[in-house]
Amino acid sequence: MTQRRVSRRYAMQAAGVAAAGTLASGAAVQAKGAEDIEGAMLGGFAGGKYVLPDLPYPANALEPQYDERTLRIHHDKHHAGYVAGANATMQALANARSSGDYAWIKKLSRDLAFNASGHVLHTLFWRSMTPGGAKVPDELAQAMKTSFGSVKAGIDQFAAAAKAVEGSGWGILAYEPVSRGLVVLQAEKHQNLTFWGATPLLVCDVWEHAYYLKYQNRRADWVNAFLEIADWEFAAMRLMVAQM
Repeated sequence: MTQRRVSRRYAMQAAGVAAAGTLASGAAVQAKGAEDIEGAMLGGFAGGKYVLPDLPYPANALEPQYDERTLRIHHDKHHAGYVAGANATMQALANARSSGDYAWIKKLSRDLAFNASGHVLHTLFWRSMTPGGAKVPDELAQAMKTSFGSVKAGIDQFAAAAKAVEGSGWGILAYEPVSRGLVVLQAEKHQNLTFWGATPLLVCDVWEHAYYLKYQNRRADWVNAFLEIADWEFAAMRLMVAQM
């Protein structure tokens, strides 16, 4: 696999990308030289509320691997639903704080984890793909060799994990800060099986709504197609920030 180094421009952009993988802060991280990132990646939060970000490419740009009709439904309906759910839950929690009535705190906490995690992962998902795909840059390749033995082994594990998610969920390549290495995770729903502290670098949605119109029940075919359009440069940018 041909590899290339991450440019300084991508490194500067990455500083602005970091905030999208965490719910710790609703404010967008500002980075000098990365003015375009807030509109593209960090468009998921504005005016004190979560918002549906614009796609970073035309809706038909990922064809034939990802068809326009599925992508539009996925972005405009499913992702928008998680945004609405997250905002409604945040308002309900604000009302609970104002009234001191926490009778529904268990349900609201669960709803927040589900909807906000769905929003974060989908925001990352659109940026995890790029028309034609992107090759693995040198810095990410080295990290994958250190953590998995080779780039191929890391990609193969990522694909296998995504294909084997039980029910609905995600395949996730992440940076783990304790070992300072890469790990491949599965997420059930959006929030279950979380590895605390890990920063997602590249995510593949394997809920059936993500691929059903084109691939029906052939999840493995969808994951293989995803890898053809995976944006490994984006993953490398996020790794740089995670390691800072």
